[in-house]
Amino acid sequence: MSTLPPPKAVAEIGADLTPDGFAALRHAAEPVVIRGLVADWPVVQAALDSDEAVVAHLSRGGSRRPVTAIAAPQRAEGRFFYTPDMQRLNFSTGQGRLETFLSDLLTARDMADAPALAVQSQDLAELLPLVAEENRLSLLPDVRPRIWIGNRIRVAPHYDVKENIACCVAGRRRFTLFPPDQIANLYPGPFELTPAGTPVSMVDIHDPDLSLYPRFAKAWEHAMQAALEPGDAIYIPYCWWHGVESLEPLSILINYWWNEGEPEGIGSPYEALLHGLYALRHLPPERRAVWKAMMDYYVFEESGDPVAHLPANARGMLGQHSPAIFAQMREIMRDVFR
Repeated sequence: MSTLPPPKAVAEIGADLTPDGFAALRHAAEPVVIRGLVADWPVVQAALDSDEAVVAHLSRGGSRRPVTAIAAPQRAEGRFFYTPDMQRLNFSTGQGRLETFLSDLLTARDMADAPALAVQSQDLAELLPLVAEENRLSLLPDVRPRIWIGNRIRVAPHYDVKENIACCVAGRRRFTLFPPDQIANLYPGPFELTPAGTPVSMVDIHDPDLSLYPRFAKAWEHAMQAALEPGDAIYIPYCWWHGVESLEPLSILINYWWNEGEPEGIGSPYEALLHGLYALRHLPPERRAVWKAMMDYYVFEESGDPVAHLPANARGMLGQHSPAIFAQMREIMRDVFR
């Protein structure tokens, strides 16, 4: 059993967040709890009434399509993760109506050996348009919300290549966060098979095995933690690692992912990372060093603007970016891969 101290608390602000305040919050690039941000949502008020009330609220009008649900046995202790041999994930999937899943959640509340159950990352406006219409986030009017529903479950620390506001609707949730530069101390798992899209930390933050993952103690020095009540929200900056625990037999979260500020037409950094693994990682060390210097010069501009010495009309793809320039880059890459 680990004896690591409690992590630092995430900073908190009130719900009276102006657009300028939101911009400043994002610029700081630190997690922030926004207490009561969505406390006036009808779905939150229903959840505060009872589990049955929020299930009835979600079920009005019926869902528009089937959903994919996941389930892990009781022995998983709510942790959606890998089987011990890491050849498979430790949960099964199935499709059905949301109303049936919600009924199953209510039934599972009274089971001593209840499985871990979840419906994750569903487009709310597509699935439950009435709920989406009645519960809006004015800070992000153009971002499509996604809904997450389950019981007492744990999602391993992982990162999203987006900014995120996660709003707690029903049940309490605990978030444990780490800055992106702690990746080496979080022991990421494989790319090919992952329970959360991007690689997850292999460390069980409930009971970290420091003999197997000794650097995690260093990551823990930078950890932040927050507990959200219904109506609260948390801002998670771009690529911050976050583990999420649902603490009640019925738990609902609505989140907003977005990537404001990226130029139109730009490629995917995550895909570039995968290509870097493909093209660079297995070169001899001396050649990797050459390409690291190239990347530092052209991509990360560690020596300043790499084309400052060229006239503007000769800078090409290294000059001012535009959708047309990005399209030209894609064509060049297509030619390379033919």
